Amino acid sequence: MPEYPAWRKGVAGVLAKARKVDAAGLGAEPEKLLNQSTYDGLSIAPLYTRRDELPEQPLPGAYPFVRGGDATRDVHRGWFVSARIGAADAATANRQITGGLENGLSAVELGVGTHGVPVDGIAAALDGLLFELAPLTLRAGPDAAAAAAAVYEVIDRYSAPDRAAIRVALGAAPLTSAFAGADDLGLAETTALAVAAAQRPETVRAITVDGTVFHAAGASDAQELGAAVAAGLEYLRVLSGEVPVPEALRQLEFRFAATDDQFATLAKFRSARRLWARVAHALGAPAEGAAPQHAVTSAAMMSRRDPWVNLLRTTLAAFGAGVGGADTVTVLPFDSALPAGELGVSASFSERMARNTQLLLLEESHLGHVQDPGAGSWYVEQYTDDLAAAAWEFMQEIEAAGGYRSALDSGLLATRIGATNHRRESDIAHRRTAVTGVNEFPNLAESPLSEAARTAGPGQRYGAPFEVLRDRSDAYLAAHGARPQALLVPLGTVAEHNVRVTFIANLLASGGIETINPGPLAEGDIAAAAKESGASIAVLCGTDARYGTDAAGAVEQLRGAGVGTVLLAGPEKVLTGIEEARRPDGFLAARIDAVAALTALLEKVGA
Repeated sequence: MPEYPAWRKGVAGVLAKARKVDAAGLGAEPEKLLNQSTYDGLSIAPLYTRRDELPEQPLPGAYPFVRGGDATRDVHRGWFVSARIGAADAATANRQITGGLENGLSAVELGVGTHGVPVDGIAAALDGLLFELAPLTLRAGPDAAAAAAAVYEVIDRYSAPDRAAIRVALGAAPLTSAFAGADDLGLAETTALAVAAAQRPETVRAITVDGTVFHAAGASDAQELGAAVAAGLEYLRVLSGEVPVPEALRQLEFRFAATDDQFATLAKFRSARRLWARVAHALGAPAEGAAPQHAVTSAAMMSRRDPWVNLLRTTLAAFGAGVGGADTVTVLPFDSALPAGELGVSASFSERMARNTQLLLLEESHLGHVQDPGAGSWYVEQYTDDLAAAAWEFMQEIEAAGGYRSALDSGLLATRIGATNHRRESDIAHRRTAVTGVNEFPNLAESPLSEAARTAGPGQRYGAPFEVLRDRSDAYLAAHGARPQALLVPLGTVAEHNVRVTFIANLLASGGIETINPGPLAEGDIAAAAKESGASIAVLCGTDARYGTDAAGAVEQLRGAGVGTVLLAGPEKVLTGIEEARRPDGFLAARIDAVAALTALLEKVGA
């Protein structure tokens, strides 16, 4: 590959110029300096070539099912488009189900008990549902056994030439619910439910291995997969004395989170199939290794600030899950992190947007027409392999600790996932990881949230610490008629200060602090601008060279004008040789802990 050395030489030249070093000192493989690392320690290269080619995977429907579990999936349907039905009364639930099916849904997830309709309302809620066309999933928690009995009564009266075409997932998830601290059916009851389900002529799966609970706690992709496989193994151990291994395997389905990192999501679903196929193979039933996968767009990635951006996030997540081979996809409404009606739009609008996100991908972009379109991509195949290996290693760590329940009871799962979550929170706080509309490119002009919205809903959300700062800004606005403000002090020409002015305005806005930009200021105008603004915080913005000549004098003038806190845009190292009395009170650089810095500034202004 003669072009690769030329590309590598070009990379070395660019890096050497950027780092102001000799290209020879970057080593024989300078391109590795561009590699990115995931939370699982996987290395993502900037370029993949035939040098990275891996053996071709078997076709869909063949072990190890990396390319899909169904060799004959209907290309006109693609994956099943599902939605959560959470109405508390049967009539409303039935209207939502029938309306959704008439407008693009092809699967139904029905909430029961605390999640939706009462058990005695299930028959009415499912009235008119064509079971062989639209798979049904229950979300019933501790009511799963009673809900299953109610569903059986309905389908026993339902006429279908092929009973096996009726697909029902009962949704019992005691092991993963225990991690989340959620009520669910007991393990013994779940075992009995699975044994009974195995005797049904329909295709009934009693158990859902819900990996989304690990994701919601901050798990990496490999941790989510590894913990889910470990939980699946625990279920198989419990079922092994009750039903044959192949039937036990047929009682499980998996649910995973899909995020706006489309390639990571694509690789996750491919890797998950490989992992479970390996388990089935080890148990002597490789043909049963293709457990159904249900993708749900990540609740953790959803923002309460600038929530319309969530439409883009869920589109990417649905894309990644769909082309990654998920059997069913649920897109959460874009305003699901907010109380109903907070944005002045109806629930039906939000649900329609979530449904149409998938329909656009399937009906207009035709993504379902090709199974596993990522196959053969050097990047996708390597990512799939590496992620599967990392997830298997985490599963083995859980097994070495005594299995899933032992790892749960000992705190191993919580500790390992918590450490990953802490790293992610640190990256977001330091703005190494962007959450658009929250810690990057925030919209201070959006309407303040209601009190109900600021306190609504439990759960882990990536941008939550910044949103708390915005909540404080909203409260300040309500009390004072204006947001907390800071004066920008541009030094030199626009070309000299524009980059740092933009950076500071974006940074401060992410904490709810509005900036006042008077434009380029001559030395004698700084004090007047400070007095006119009335701001108690000012930030100097300019080049390193300009700081050397103008910063000390600007600090002196600002303090003389009554500004209590004077900051400088840039690292502390850019300002040397200036006496302490004329130095700024702090420095706002690119990788500071923005949450801590913004919290301190809000406290200074009484927010």
